[in-house]
Amino acid sequence: MLQILKQNQKHFSMYAVLLLIFLTFGFLTDFVNFMPRNITNLVIQNSYILILAIGMVMVIITGKIDLSVGSVVALTGAIAAWAYNTSNGSMTASILAALVAGALIGAFQGYWIAYLRVPAFIVTLGGMLGWRGLTYIFTEIQPIGLMDDGFKKITSGFVEPGFMDAKILALIIGLAIVVLMVLSDFMRRKKRASLGFENLPMALFALKNLFIVAIIMWVFYKFSMDRGVPIVICLIAALVVFMTFVMNNTVFGRNIYAIGGNAKAAKLSGINAERTEFYVFVIMGVLAGLAGVVFTAYMNQAMPSAGNMFELDAISAVFIGGASATGGVGTVIGSIIGGLVMGIINNGMNLMSLGAEYQLVVKALVLLIAVWYDLHNNKKSS
Repeated sequence: MLQILKQNQKHFSMYAVLLLIFLTFGFLTDFVNFMPRNITNLVIQNSYILILAIGMVMVIITGKIDLSVGSVVALTGAIAAWAYNTSNGSMTASILAALVAGALIGAFQGYWIAYLRVPAFIVTLGGMLGWRGLTYIFTEIQPIGLMDDGFKKITSGFVEPGFMDAKILALIIGLAIVVLMVLSDFMRRKKRASLGFENLPMALFALKNLFIVAIIMWVFYKFSMDRGVPIVICLIAALVVFMTFVMNNTVFGRNIYAIGGNAKAAKLSGINAERTEFYVFVIMGVLAGLAGVVFTAYMNQAMPSAGNMFELDAISAVFIGGASATGGVGTVIGSIIGGLVMGIINNGMNLMSLGAEYQLVVKALVLLIAVWYDLHNNKKSS
């Protein structure tokens, strides 16, 4: 019993921290941060960081790091804007161009890291500089404006089916998500029990799911009071479901955890570590390309300076979300929660009219505390 509680300590801590920070800023801002429009803006403004965090958690679980994602966002965002304009407003061509560019960048870096065994820190540090330089060359250090407002709908658009009120649909989508999450968690609990693994006591299991259900339904209720569900939220939700399935239910996902836990043992067991690490960076590149598309849509133009410090926000989100600095530990859901914690801090301090300099200091402290907490727990368990 004690062991299973220790294993879930990080998850309970994340939920508690998320709630505590949100309530704290609520008291400090007269609960302006609880307003429906603010909830919608909070998620949209952090959507590209959440997308990057989904890829970054895979990289960090393998024991690697990617410092280049901010520059990749800038380059792929510029490519997306260029493709949109040259194809007379084709959204498909624009998104495809950015994703392919991101995949090629990820493959290039992944090859150096996985097969040539150059440390990921060095390769991606070089990428951070090189891809930024290519962005400056490609854009001629000038913003690339979009030919119309069609591209902006990726972040400013809302789900409007036509046959149903968008606000009612928001509640239905929220309900569908919580049903799927609870069923998935219950099936995972049942599978663990059938394999002889210890589970959380039913009371704690129910309490955890009740808390998650309450948070999700509250958020979607706020969406229903505003303009409905943002399109970008559906995109992130689909990514979370798919990548969670990949990490928990596929050989590829299990290989990622095995490599991060003990790379030598993973190789001895027959896992192709090089190929797995290579594809992890390809996926990271694709997600960085998608984040580039989303950020370009949010700004309604591609800027040479786009993506500045995004890598630090993504890495912070992963560590705050419970990933281990030594690899082998982390979840997609945890990284999303970590990203939301960072977003709530930014949003709360903006509402309090605190400058960016204070936000950087606070985020640095939060990151240090998160990593210290992880190392402290690892030391206690060993």
